[in-house]
Amino acid sequence: MRYIVIGAGAVGGTIGARLFQGGHEVLLIARGAHYEALKRDGLRLITPESTETLNIPAADGPVPTRDDDVLVLATKSQDTIAALAPWPADLPVVCAQNGVANERMVLRRFERVYGMCVWLPAQIPQPGVIAAHAHPYSGMLHIGRYPQGVDDDLAARIADDLSKRGLVGRAVPDVMRWKYAKLLGNLGNAAEALLGHVPGMSEVVERARAEARAVLEHAGIAYATPEEEAEVRGHKVDARPIEGVGRGGGSSWQSLARASGSIEADYLNGEIVLLGREHGLATPVNETLRREANRAAREKLPPGSMPLETLLALIDARSAAGSR
Repeated sequence: MRYIVIGAGAVGGTIGARLFQGGHEVLLIARGAHYEALKRDGLRLITPESTETLNIPAADGPVPTRDDDVLVLATKSQDTIAALAPWPADLPVVCAQNGVANERMVLRRFERVYGMCVWLPAQIPQPGVIAAHAHPYSGMLHIGRYPQGVDDDLAARIADDLSKRGLVGRAVPDVMRWKYAKLLGNLGNAAEALLGHVPGMSEVVERARAEARAVLEHAGIAYATPEEEAEVRGHKVDARPIEGVGRGGGSSWQSLARASGSIEADYLNGEIVLLGREHGLATPVNETLRREANRAAREKLPPGSMPLETLLALIDARSAAGSR
């Protein structure tokens, strides 16, 4: 098979690099300065134990496809529809993305859709360079067919391919249960982006997660427990420092740092807001985080620019309004 990685940023680029190192045919799809650097110099993969430059083929848009191609979608959720629009709908698509909405969006057009729960801390310190911080493996990736939730030969094959070099691939019949658990973890992304790592941020994050757990349980949506995650993860993907590479924040923090103008909050905190509205439950913490993260992205504010007291006041005001 050939793996076409659409959105070869920090996560997609690491997946593509590790597949390439494992002997698989890979094509990276990227844009702008990152694409130019990949095309000119190859991909420089930096990990806590090594640095290697890989001459992986790259393109900045659609290419002629083959019957054995697998599309690995690693864009932000807000870019899913546009990113897949030019590609043939008869190819399998792996959604290597945060959130739980992408698989359903993709299923409208593509028949063979796979969810992927991504545990892979990485960043792009400069165009053409990816720093993958986890050790001893760069990431752990649960993959499964959507929506059937059954054993699938292609999922097992992809998991095996991922596991050949630097990654742990796990084919699972309940991939969305793992993705809902990851969603709970990602609810702190907006708080981190808005506040930075200040004392009191963890209080906001825990309030968002407690609110979300109540919504998921009311809706009857299963998610993996922290104990299950800890047992599977162990110390296989522990983040470590890389000499000469400062570690920034998560994906939402990086969106504000790049002043990209968009952010994933609608598909993270917004997923809880949506479920709350569907089930008649108030979600003031996640709604405030969603709104303020979108405002910060729209106004191109830097990460960490909102005082904690301001965010807490907005949450409390929305909570009070919802209780009247």
